[in-house]
Amino acid sequence: MLEFLEQTLQPRFNFWIYVILMMIGLWAIIAKNNLIKKLIGLSLFQTAIILFYVSLGVKEDATIPIIEKPPAAKQSETYNNSSKEAQNNRTPKEATPDEKKRGMLSEGEKTAKKIYPKVDPDTIANPLPHVLMLTAIVVGVATLGVALALAQVIFREFGTLEEDEVLKVIKEGGVDE
Repeated sequence: MLEFLEQTLQPRFNFWIYVILMMIGLWAIIAKNNLIKKLIGLSLFQTAIILFYVSLGVKEDATIPIIEKPPAAKQSETYNNSSKEAQNNRTPKEATPDEKKRGMLSEGEKTAKKIYPKVDPDTIANPLPHVLMLTAIVVGVATLGVALALAQVIFREFGTLEEDEVLKVIKEGGVDE
């Protein structure tokens, strides 16, 4: 049992918390009859998923994925103003697929390799999960706002937010005005 705790629960403790939050939210959506309680369960479920995805993008001792422009002194060494392409005011020629297969680089690719250093992907945090979850948060807030507005309309129309009472009124033939 101790081995299970050390190997399974402890290293990924945050994931277990997210699963528990997700299950509480799912339970609230399924088991509760009050529409507001269902919306709270939906928000809990969504929050657990967002936290899960954000935690997937985290790496220990990782840096941000921004490659800074080299200092001006290095740029002057990198860009050779006496080259043919600079004199003709043209962009560097792209390498053909055959040249790429053989490892031959065009002038533009050589320049890019001089300007931007090689980056180890293990030392850089992945920003994609974070960016996607920002979008999910915006969509979730909008969805919650629409759902609360619908709950307000349902309360005005039926006088209750209990799902079974609303369904009973609908089955009986509607609301008397």
